[in-house]
Amino acid sequence: MVGRLETGIDVLDRKLDGGLPPGCVVAYTASPASQSELLLYELTAARGTLYLTTERTDDTVRHAIESSMSRVGSPTVRRVTDSDPLEEATRLISALPDGANLIIDTMDVLERADGEDYLEFLNELKSHMLETGSIAVLHCLKRPNPPDNRPTTEHVADAVFDLRTSLEGTEIENHLAIPKFRGGGASPEIIKLQLSEQVEIDTSRDIA
Repeated sequence: MVGRLETGIDVLDRKLDGGLPPGCVVAYTASPASQSELLLYELTAARGTLYLTTERTDDTVRHAIESSMSRVGSPTVRRVTDSDPLEEATRLISALPDGANLIIDTMDVLERADGEDYLEFLNELKSHMLETGSIAVLHCLKRPNPPDNRPTTEHVADAVFDLRTSLEGTEIENHLAIPKFRGGGASPEIIKLQLSEQVEIDTSRDIA
């Protein structure tokens, strides 16, 4: 589709009719025990990326990206500390150039902020994505007790990518669902993925 920005992940771009609209904010939900970061790393190959890490150190994230066996870019990685994460994240995001990627890994630290402050942060984030024609991917871990603001993240986000990881017999299976895609049409199909050294379609069994 004309005007969309490719994610750089072929299987995902095909399902999204070419990619994501400029200004799109995606909530990417996944289990902490999955290899969900692989998808984030591959997103950095498509265009310039600001990668904000809230739990791991910036050096750890850089090393993981540089060690990846898949096609990746050279993102700017910055650590968001716990002192005032919303303010610090806002300051870093304000320097995002036009047509870039923003990845926040993970959102959990930010989602623990005051509800009104967090909603204001998300609305400002959306406005900045529209102004710069950029894409934001918010990595949201599925914890037993998710932060109180998780529903707000999923509601404000334009799209929700839900990675479901399960153990079937002796195999680990990963399925990516897109239950929400505001303005783009949610895909009824679930993509079966292999998350080992890179993101690939799993053809070992029928794809749902």
